[in-house]
Amino acid sequence: MSESRLPAAQIWFYLILLAATGVLIYVLRPVLTPFMSAALLAYLADPLADRLERRGLPRAAAVCVVFLLLISLALGLFFILVPLLQDQLNAFFIRLPEMLDYLQHTFVPELARFIGADATALKLDAVKDALMSNWRDVGNLLGFMVARLSRSGQTLLVWITYLLLIPVVTFYLLRDWDRLVARVHDLIPRAYEPLIASLARECDAVLAQFLRGQLLVMCALGVVYSVGLWLAGIEFALLIGMLAGVVSFVPYLGAIVGIGAAATVAFIQYQDLLHLLYVALVFGVGQALEGMVLSPLLVGERIGLHPVAVIFAVMAGGQLYGFAGILLALPVAAVVMVLLRWLHRHYLGSGLYS
Repeated sequence: MSESRLPAAQIWFYLILLAATGVLIYVLRPVLTPFMSAALLAYLADPLADRLERRGLPRAAAVCVVFLLLISLALGLFFILVPLLQDQLNAFFIRLPEMLDYLQHTFVPELARFIGADATALKLDAVKDALMSNWRDVGNLLGFMVARLSRSGQTLLVWITYLLLIPVVTFYLLRDWDRLVARVHDLIPRAYEPLIASLARECDAVLAQFLRGQLLVMCALGVVYSVGLWLAGIEFALLIGMLAGVVSFVPYLGAIVGIGAAATVAFIQYQDLLHLLYVALVFGVGQALEGMVLSPLLVGERIGLHPVAVIFAVMAGGQLYGFAGILLALPVAAVVMVLLRWLHRHYLGSGLYS
């Protein structure tokens, strides 16, 4: 089936419409954050609601079940995980000067004697003094954020509005998600419907793989790393494990960051090779689980965004549109990547290539 070509006038119309949309998003970026957050949550939760609906639940009941699960998960993270991470972050900043002392006065001189270098070049006293004078503000991250927000009544009111608005908008979007998608589909010009629908399905596959699949992989790896390091007796196991899980969307970066942080803490804590082997074992098991179980099961075939494209998209979106741009970055990057693939296929089949 041959694909219809867009007339030049329509191409210019769509380009102007795209530019106007970008300007409108830029103008409205201060109020877009709760709506983009709600749309992202609704997109992630819609497949579960559809599955419950196929099992016989009415759409409203299925949405209520999924919504309650989301609320329970959010409350669990806030009241259980956040305080645990807060405690470990506080403990880390308390112990950090001691770790720096060990590095400067024990580890670095031994390493310098081993390699025949000068150990006096590394001065960590200024770093330690700065940490000692500011660790309460840095370590008590949650309290620091609350204090900053409470200094401005308007900012505090905005964040309270966001916290109340996001669940409400998420519920209504999730309830009407299939209907909204169907209405958007009905607006597509019939002549171009097959092409646009095909590109939209490809965009959805990319986003579903990365946002749903990779997010589950990151959470699973964070749990595996945290539990493994805790069983090995490594301090700050939850903090290091979750950090490694969060950055694992870039292949091997989570393992590299986690091994570096955990090995440093383990060596300072125990000063032996056995616990370094434990650290290597934990991350080796995690990488094996990711490669053989988690990614094939949760992500499937790797047709998604390249890690460098993800990093660039998030940074560019944040620079242009703030937090709303960060939320928009991955969907826009997925659409751009799918369009580039489509253009690449057409280029290979065109007379310009042959």
